[in-house]
Amino acid sequence: MGQKMKITGWVAAGAFAGALTTVSLQTVARGSLAPLPLEELQQLAAVFGMVKSDYVEPVDEKKLISDAISGMVAGLDPHSQYFDKKSFKEFREGTTGRFVGVGIEISQEDGLIKVVSPIEGSPAFRAGLKPNDLITKIDDTAVRGLTLNEAVKRMRGEANTKVLLTIFRKDENRTFPVTITREEIRTQSVRGKVMEPGYAWIRLSQFQERTVDDFVKKVEEIYKQDPNLKGLVLDLRNDPGGLLDAAVAISAAFLPENVTVVSTDGQLAESKSIYKAAPEFYQRRAGSDPLRNLPAGLKTVPLVVLVNEGSASASEIVAGALQDHKRATIMGSQTFGKGSVQTVRPLGPDTGLKITTARYYTPSGTSIQAKGIVPNVLVDESAEGSPFAALRMREADLEKHLASGQGPESKDPEREKARDEARKRLEEEAKKPPQDRKVPEFGATDDFALAQALKSLKGQPVMVSKTQIIVDNKEEKKDN
Repeated sequence: MGQKMKITGWVAAGAFAGALTTVSLQTVARGSLAPLPLEELQQLAAVFGMVKSDYVEPVDEKKLISDAISGMVAGLDPHSQYFDKKSFKEFREGTTGRFVGVGIEISQEDGLIKVVSPIEGSPAFRAGLKPNDLITKIDDTAVRGLTLNEAVKRMRGEANTKVLLTIFRKDENRTFPVTITREEIRTQSVRGKVMEPGYAWIRLSQFQERTVDDFVKKVEEIYKQDPNLKGLVLDLRNDPGGLLDAAVAISAAFLPENVTVVSTDGQLAESKSIYKAAPEFYQRRAGSDPLRNLPAGLKTVPLVVLVNEGSASASEIVAGALQDHKRATIMGSQTFGKGSVQTVRPLGPDTGLKITTARYYTPSGTSIQAKGIVPNVLVDESAEGSPFAALRMREADLEKHLASGQGPESKDPEREKARDEARKRLEEEAKKPPQDRKVPEFGATDDFALAQALKSLKGQPVMVSKTQIIVDNKEEKKDN
């Protein structure tokens, strides 16, 4: 696996992962099933020449070529993507879990940037930023009107440079400036704790290069605190995915050795693969199994996996493998449905191409693509239900999404009806004061879904959802 990753580039299983650039004609022809369309290529060259010579003002020819490549790849599916020098660097930061910035997890609220949590030990943490702080300005730029990604880009930069954040702290009703010096941040993709004697919770927020090592440390820490663990909750809610080998490793931590974790199928021979719960499929260094020191009890401890509509790709691989092998009870909501493989092929020292090369299949042979994983037990976000879940985008909602490959898709009128009802409820919810709209933090004492998972592990009655709609159709069910 490690050698294969080096040959083809990174194989990314996450919604965030990607890369692309310019390939020589020889490289393009290598993967083609037909000769290059010379007439169309001549037209492309003619258009390039006309734009270069006739457009109302001068244009940068490198940007023209870059935009042409971007358009060609973007027309394939939502996850194939071309990356220039800057975006390729951002991709690498995303998979390593390292970046240069201020060190905060953020979301949007009322058009402003909300601090969800400062990363412990980061410049933002040391500067005293707190959860629920609102960022109103970044340097001289007002935040209102910026997208989340635009705000992130403005806060990131070169190490040892400064950024001025204007903060509104609601509970103190005051606005104040904070100057923060950027530095390299190492994100934590693994959190966990003993919830009560005998029962623990581990949350994975992404599958990065460091995730497996951090997972092993957290498991060892939990077992040291409570050696007689009776049950474990693996929380994959809102986990967008990440690296395939990390997903295989996390699955292997709980499964018998050598069983199938996931398979892939595509046009190229290298896209037809079976990944098993064995070190050669997930170790990054030859002869080094990152799971070798895990407690033996992890293979048999009763396990519940929490998922929701935000669980995608690598997290769906883990949930699907543990479900098919009957190693865990999957609880929550139907997952996102990103079951396609993106292979990142470097096109030069600082550019690359992320292209969809295969589909993922669970051990039973079921396609994850545009379908997702259906939990064994459907559980809502709160005792009142999941009123806004129907509004969340899933893979099947994305324009030009890849089909499952296991039967035609159809629109579900019940889901459209649920969306209309959710929109009305959201309008009413928006009228409430912000403090009444607070969503419980994952892992908190008022985390309803987690409470149901713990009840399941104890053999107690679980409050099952009565309203969730499974996105599927009869044609696909017949094929599975």
